[in-house]
Amino acid sequence: MWSGEDKARDAVRRQGRGLSMVQLVEKVAEAVVRVRETRQQAGSPGDRGEYGGDPQELALLWRARLEEWQRVVAVVEAGANATYEPGQDRQGTLWAEEREQRRRDALVRHEGWMVKRRDEQGELRLGLWLAEDVSRRLRFMAARAGCTPE
Repeated sequence: MWSGEDKARDAVRRQGRGLSMVQLVEKVAEAVVRVRETRQQAGSPGDRGEYGGDPQELALLWRARLEEWQRVVAVVEAGANATYEPGQDRQGTLWAEEREQRRRDALVRHEGWMVKRRDEQGELRLGLWLAEDVSRRLRFMAARAGCTPE
């Protein structure tokens, strides 16, 4: 449901709250190292990493985090703020609101699916093999009533 960019934006928004410019630059440097490490890990055959995750996916996630940390540094520099405050980041706030709306929509769809499953559990479905003459009469009666035998 969430793209790598969504995950990175959410993580950086939460982790970046209140960080100074020095701390943000350190986060960028850490992300650069992680991008390099995950890129190397993704290139090595057979190594699934410490937790067995997909190295390619992890490399993409760290690349997205690096880009987001760099964007946050630019936001703080442009706003002449001493620290990063997510509420003052218009683009980050817009993305967070979109992500929250997608989450709410997914929960509504899931609840609808659960209601449908509960309703279907009360149904009885039966399959019968009928003799040809009985089957023909049943189809005829259903057709006269404007429906199908099902």
